Amino acid sequence: MIRHERRSVRFIVGLILVTLFALMCVIPLIYMILVSFADTSTMYIQWDDIHLFDFSNYIYLFQNRDFARPILNSLIVVVISVILVDLVSCTMAYGFEKKPIPGKKPLFNMVLATMMIPTQVVFISLYVMMRKWGLLNTYIALVIPLVGAFGVFMMRQFMQSVPNDFIEAAQIDGCSEIHIYTRIVLPMVKPARITLAVFTFNSAWNALLWPLIAATKDEMNTLTVATSSLTSYFATNYGPEMAAATLSFIVPFVLYCFMQKQFVEGIALGGVKG
Repeated sequence: MIRHERRSVRFIVGLILVTLFALMCVIPLIYMILVSFADTSTMYIQWDDIHLFDFSNYIYLFQNRDFARPILNSLIVVVISVILVDLVSCTMAYGFEKKPIPGKKPLFNMVLATMMIPTQVVFISLYVMMRKWGLLNTYIALVIPLVGAFGVFMMRQFMQSVPNDFIEAAQIDGCSEIHIYTRIVLPMVKPARITLAVFTFNSAWNALLWPLIAATKDEMNTLTVATSSLTSYFATNYGPEMAAATLSFIVPFVLYCFMQKQFVEGIALGGVKG
């Protein structure tokens, strides 16, 4: 009886703590959405200032600020980033884990060492390289910094779960290296690829500093850069700014709602193998 009461108390306390934590995460988002329906120059608003389903702030963004172009730019950058990161990470991880490459361990350690270097440190050298190659104000320039060692490390951890017996059996049957890689290895690490795609999506969608440096033309602005341009030194209308922030939030939120099962599965498998 006493144990049952203790479990009930623990359950209630845990439920209260989880609820409070959830409210701490949700309330700022709700406030952001409410402000996006208000016309105000301050963050302190009253209920009378909010007009639900009044999309004047959103209409202002598309008519006066041409937000359709930044949204399209962000989507293009995201798609290219996800495809490129998946291709590079899976291919390098397969080589490091499953192929007898001479000196692959020191080479892999060198790749991991790059994770210790903050991305911002190499922005100057990256900018010089992009300028010499004529890639400034292009989608390729916005994507290149997103390809890094994290994806290679993550996919290599999952490649360890692929039994070598499957690969050897396929080789005995006469399968080519491309068929082994595309039809055996990649399907077996699908949850990891989805997880990596979600991480890459968030990184590409929320990137701000590098797009500010690499894209100097307004037509190449991403959504985050366009949102930051709404703030001026003299006055800020928080209605349109919160509307832009809401647009930035909706796309990753919808993606996570659709990919939640695969994302959680990938994280769980990574915790077991890692």
